Amino acid sequence: MSSENQNRTEQALKRLESAQSVAEIEDIRVEALGKQGWVSQLMKTLGKMSPEERQVEAPRIQAMRTRIADAVAERKAALEEAALNERLASETLDLTLPAQAAPRGTIHPVSQVMDELAEIFAHLGFAVKTGPEIEDDWHNFTALNMAETHPARAMHDTFYFPDTDSEGRRMLLRTHTSPVQIRTMVAEGAPVRIIAPGRVYRSDSDATHTPMFHQVEGLVIDKGIHLGHLKWTLETFLKAFFETDEIVLRLRPSYFPFTEPSVEVDVGFAVKDGKRVLGGSGDEEGHGWMELLGSGMVNRRVIEFAGLDPDEWQGFAWGLGVDRLAMLKYGMDDLRAFFDGDARWAAHYGFSPFDQPTLSAGVGARP
Repeated sequence: MSSENQNRTEQALKRLESAQSVAEIEDIRVEALGKQGWVSQLMKTLGKMSPEERQVEAPRIQAMRTRIADAVAERKAALEEAALNERLASETLDLTLPAQAAPRGTIHPVSQVMDELAEIFAHLGFAVKTGPEIEDDWHNFTALNMAETHPARAMHDTFYFPDTDSEGRRMLLRTHTSPVQIRTMVAEGAPVRIIAPGRVYRSDSDATHTPMFHQVEGLVIDKGIHLGHLKWTLETFLKAFFETDEIVLRLRPSYFPFTEPSVEVDVGFAVKDGKRVLGGSGDEEGHGWMELLGSGMVNRRVIEFAGLDPDEWQGFAWGLGVDRLAMLKYGMDDLRAFFDGDARWAAHYGFSPFDQPTLSAGVGARP
């Protein structure tokens, strides 16, 4: 170690010893060990040395780095301990003050809506199915007729794991609950009548999107199924969920790889007191149409992937966001608040454990 570097090391150690704040310690650390710090610059010179020189200089430079890093950690811990002792000596607790009541627990709106969905569809003869959140790309994409070039498979849309399963399939956090449909058809055959609620993951975040959100999908596989069955099922569900017979649906042609034909489902609404209230035709004066969910007849290829004969079995499927349903029904305007863990928000929007949804009493619980 050159005398110059030795002196710089000793100066840094003396400055650390006399440092009186964490910020001052951080400045000394960055000056020496940061990306542009003088010790880091010395480390970069090792690549230009001969093997013999490197064998001598590398331990010396590393020793300097270790001495300074240890001194930084030691001085920072000492200052933090001194600050804590000072707080403990100055702060007092008045034991005569009345104890604060423990916060009252509530049911999260997403859990409440999940219960409402299960109650409605159980009445329609649907079973509730679940599946793994860590899924393979065959169940998540390929078996749902999503081509290798489909944008949803891109890294910027999907959270992939670095490893593969025993069959060499890529692993990922599921992007929808549709893999549950495939697993159910493969395991149980047909006929099938299920809903599949659960958490899903996509690389997206703003006021109406989060990287993790909740989705529910429905699937019916039977003989003689047509688009009219789909429309009746969705209309019956939405009337029960929003507790109004004024629900009017509009089906628009669309495209999804796993359904053919595919339709977007819009629902009519009116604006009252600045809020959207579902009901009535969107073509009426003062009304509009709101896109609510995607659906369609199950693609023949998907039925084949599940091991069924598409000439014998037909079906329909649909999917929508549970969080969005909660926002529409209970007047919330920011999806991110669902996951903030703010006790004040939960106390305001949460539900009593005694508000169990029942069709006879109305599935709409009251906060």
